[in-house]
Amino acid sequence: MTFRGVRLSAITSVFIYACMTAATGPSNADVLPTSISPIFDVACTAPFEDPQRFRKALPDSRIVEHLVTNMGAQPGRARTRLLVGPLQIEIQSLFPGDRLRRVTAEISDTKPFASISVDNRCQFTEAREIIYGQDGRADRIRVYAADLKTVTSEIELNPDIPKGTDPGGVSIGLIDSGVNYTLEEFNTNLARNAEGELIGRDFWDGDHKPFDVDLGRSDFFPLHHGSAVMSVLIKEAPMARVIPVRYPRPDMTKMSDAVTWLASQDVRIVNLAMGSNSQLEWQAFQKTAEKHPRILFIVSAGNNGRDIDKIPVYPASLPLPNTIVVTSSSLDGRLAQGSNWGHEHVDIMVPGERVNVIDHRGAPGKASGSSFAVPRVSALAVRILAKNPDWHGPEIREWILKRARPVSGRNITRYGWIPDPSDGP
Repeated sequence: MTFRGVRLSAITSVFIYACMTAATGPSNADVLPTSISPIFDVACTAPFEDPQRFRKALPDSRIVEHLVTNMGAQPGRARTRLLVGPLQIEIQSLFPGDRLRRVTAEISDTKPFASISVDNRCQFTEAREIIYGQDGRADRIRVYAADLKTVTSEIELNPDIPKGTDPGGVSIGLIDSGVNYTLEEFNTNLARNAEGELIGRDFWDGDHKPFDVDLGRSDFFPLHHGSAVMSVLIKEAPMARVIPVRYPRPDMTKMSDAVTWLASQDVRIVNLAMGSNSQLEWQAFQKTAEKHPRILFIVSAGNNGRDIDKIPVYPASLPLPNTIVVTSSSLDGRLAQGSNWGHEHVDIMVPGERVNVIDHRGAPGKASGSSFAVPRVSALAVRILAKNPDWHGPEIREWILKRARPVSGRNITRYGWIPDPSDGP
């Protein structure tokens, strides 16, 4: 097979050799496999959900994981992890309606170091390389064009933090994927110590640099969430003094440490616009939140389009009295499409569709879902606390829930709807 007139094996060998020598040293050049080309030959050919076709093309490989998920009523995604010589290669195929849309191969030795993507015609679209620092941590992702040679961009993963001045105001903890603390738009609201250093924690990496990067799904294609959430919060509560915490995706028991640390910062409000289907992941958070009843956690109900009284989402479905669980509505008070509901476990809904945000790049945009309804309620809590500085979580919670209007029709929330959380106090 040829790609853009060049043999695939030649291009990928050059690219992978460059990545391997950058990541682990030139001594690995002699173990470079010749079997990268057949992987794409197979991955681009139906039946896309059948892992055994890789074994037929690569008899020396070993399949260690294979997962197929549906898109609608039919298989539409496949993830296959192979061991090929000294390398682990994870192939992710997208094929809705049994039509190939794209394939990405992510390649690791002792660490992930390269990925290569092709389109529905099995032609290169881009490649990515992880650049590691002297401390062995991933420092940035270098993105290559379709020729696998031209560098188009670099994605920072842990940049230095510029110093600033503490804004004062009302402290609020923001547990999320981190924030882009290099953005000027955020600097005036980030908490600082006497030396001008950011007051924040990264419980994922174990350092003090909670940069907005979520590598939970892929080491090569980071997601970003916390910056957009913060932009909504500080727009509706300019007096917010934000203390960012990057959540510990690899070890959720550290959520206990995150809550304990925020309590030590005298935080009385925590924005928690995240969740999962696993109650076990949130046990440490639950136990520690129970020990701090005067902290109010404002939590996302999630966007699975389901009744979380019947099919729980956590931490929204945890029996914690010091939470407000928020879902998203349209402007006219109807449950937003895709938003979760539950008369027992969802407290209120507020408009959270097409909310103006600033993303992790500093670009303006629109975002929707309960993740963006939550910071609107958190902003309301911050304004309440600014007016009543002796209040704690229970008083703030009671005040907010009393503002909710009953919702007609089915019982989708416990307390009702707040049409405009930016109005008052």
